This record gives sequence, structure tokens and C-alpha cells, in this order.
Amino acid sequence: MDSVGVLVWLSIVVTILSKSHADRNVYPSAGVLFVHVLEREYFKGEFPPYPKPGDASNDPITFNTNLMGYPDRPGWLRYIQRTPHSDGVLYGSPTSELVGKPTVIEITAYNRRTFETARHNLIINIMSTEDFPLPYQAEFFIKNMNVEEMLASEVLGDFLGAVKNVWQPERLNAINITSALDRGGRVPLPINDLKEGVYVMVGADVPFSSCLREVETPQNQLRCSQEMEPVISCDKKFRAQFHIDWCKISLVDITKVVPVHREKAEPGTGILPDMGEYKPPSETLESRDYFADFLITLAVPSAVALVLLLILGYSMCCRREGVIQLVHHSSIQKSTKELRSMSKNREISWPLSTLPVFHHVSGEVVPPIHRDNYETTSMPLMQTQTNLQSQMQIPRQQPSGDNYCMSTFRRLEVNGIPEERKVAEALNL
Repeated sequence: MDSVGVLVWLSIVVTILSKSHADRNVYPSAGVLFVHVLEREYFKGEFPPYPKPGDASNDPITFNTNLMGYPDRPGWLRYIQRTPHSDGVLYGSPTSELVGKPTVIEITAYNRRTFETARHNLIINIMSTEDFPLPYQAEFFIKNMNVEEMLASEVLGDFLGAVKNVWQPERLNAINITSALDRGGRVPLPINDLKEGVYVMVGADVPFSSCLREVETPQNQLRCSQEMEPVISCDKKFRAQFHIDWCKISLVDITKVVPVHREKAEPGTGILPDMGEYKPPSETLESRDYFADFLITLAVPSAVALVLLLILGYSMCCRREGVIQLVHHSSIQKSTKELRSMSKNREISWPLSTLPVFHHVSGEVVPPIHRDNYETTSMPLMQTQTNLQSQMQIPRQQPSGDNYCMSTFRRLEVNGIPEERKVAEALNL
């Protein structure tokens, strides 16, 4: 890192650490990036060493940070720690409203091996700056960095040095650093050493250089709309260490931004009005009669239900319309039961037309058309004229003499059940 980057980094934040395990005091500037590292080595002395002598202490330690008296940190302050074996980092950009108001952060260290804790306080004393805020602000998106890598003093100093060589300002400060995940970015896949990406905002006191404004040209805007990398002449000064997405760069001149004034509601005193002295209930409770509640909840609904039941019984059993409905319902049940019993057995009795035919004069018996071994399962549901079997004739008596003529019967099939119907009537004897 060159001398310019070192000087710029030293101007970011001043931290004063006490040697004893007491409160720490830090003095960041409003509108300037604040970074504070929670070193694991500093807290290891609070925990007992390994039982075996000579073993290197490498206990997993995690940190919890919160504003004193509150469950979370202030809105401007963020915290990150990747693994229990890495240091934690507090970072953010304090606002000018907090100048002169000490902010106490409680830091609790947890030893994940022994489950012991150690607590210290970090007192943040925000100081005002003369050139706050810087009028020209640029935000860069660096694709090949994670936020904890960018917060390292050497890396951030190298980046500010490269920006200063391109911008050439007299005063340059890092304003804020934000992870791409906090802007809605996706967690990268664990392949090819992919990074989350970080947004780095810097401010300067001089207008933007021509190199930074090259991204605003129509040619580069067209390339960005086609998801192509724009052509930036100064990109080679960053490419060695930082891969910048120039399509996501943001250049803001706050001198041209119209301020919006919002009226703030005046807070009240926070004291409730006097409602008199509180009078707790007496120790002896008066007895209460629950008979009226019983009538309302049980007796009245039961009486209404009984009346409705009587009305329904009278309508169904004592009136003609109700009796007809009951009979009709009973007949439907009987028919349904009969049909179900018939469907279970297809070998039902033959109709009367298939019984043997007796001639009333000669006494001759015509055998039934269907035998006992007649197969009904192979019969089609509907029969055509071609499927009918040959006609059968029975003798009939002529008007004169002992001669007989034949009456013709034709075999018909209805719904798969064979039935014989008489086609011609016997002549008058």
C-alpha cells in the first residue's frame, strides 16, 4: 500500500484502546466510515486456559453486540463475524444528529467450548467535522470482495488510493460500506471462489473526473442495457485488485439535490395523566348466583329445541302429507334393497313365459327353450334380428278333424335376459 493510501486510512477513524479490561472509548467522525475490530485474542484472557499445558488456545468465540438498555444495535451500526474462529467487526457511518451524545455498546463474548461469557462496553463518542458532508459522493460496486475483506485497513486503503489517483481530490473519505446481501443480492454459490460483493461509498470535495463520467456516455449506457461491460479508460487502475461493475456506479452531487423538509412531531412529556390512586380489589369476594346464567345458556336452548322437535314429529307422523312421505321413502328403500340383492346374483329365476307350455286340448307339453345349463354370461345386452334363434312351433288344432297347426313363438332378449313372447295366437278351436 502506498503512502497516500496509508494517510487516507489514518484519517478514517481514531480509536483509543485501554490496556486494562475496562471500557473502550472510540472517537469516530460524523459522516465518515467507522470500523472497530473485536479481536478474539483480547478476550481470551477472560476465559480459563486449556487443562493440558502447552496446548494452543483456539476456542471458538462469538460476540453479541447491543446498545446498552436495548436488545439491538443502533440503526447506523452493523456487525459481522463469519466463523467462531475469526474476529468480529463493527462498522457503519454515524450521523450528525448523534454528535456529542455518547453511545454505549455492550459487547458480550461467548466461549463455545466452556460456555463462559465476558462482557465489555464500547463507548462511541461521535465528533463533528468541518467539511460534513462532502459535496460529491460516488458509490462503487466491487464484485470480487466480501464485506469483511473490504473492511480490512490494508484493502480499504488500497482502494481509496486508487480512487484518489483517478479522482485527484484534495480531501477523500470513505463514507460507508454495505454488503450486496443487504441490498437484496443473492448468496453466491460455493464454487470458483465467488464473492458476495460490496458497495463502497466515498466522498470528495472536487467534481467528478472525466474518467468517472465516462459511464454516463450514450455508448456505455447502451452497453450496460445489453448487459455488456462498458469501456472505461481508468478501469486498468483498479483491475489488478478490484473488479468494479461500472454499470452500477452512482455519482451524486448533493449541492444540486433539493432538500426535503419534514415537520417533526413534537414528543410529549411521556407521563400519563393522573387517574387517581389505584384501588385494588378486596380480598373477600362476594358470592354470586349462577342460576340465571344456567337458564340462559342451557335451559332456554333446550326448550326451543324440544318445541321444534315436537312440531317436526307432528308434521311427519300425524298429518297426511307426512305419512305419504314416510310411505314413499319406505318404498324407495325396499326397491333399492331388492335391486342391490338382484345385482349380486345374475342367475335369477326365469320369467313365467319360459316355463313349459301345455296345450289345453291335446295335453302335449312343449319343453322350455332354456335348459338348466344355459349360459347367460355370454349373452349380449341387446339382440338384433340376426342374433335371434330359429323360431319354434307348437301344434294347434284345426277347426275340423284331428289335425293340428303350429303356433309360432319368437325368442326375444331384453337387457341380456332371454324371454319368449308369443307371436301368433292359436286359431279358434
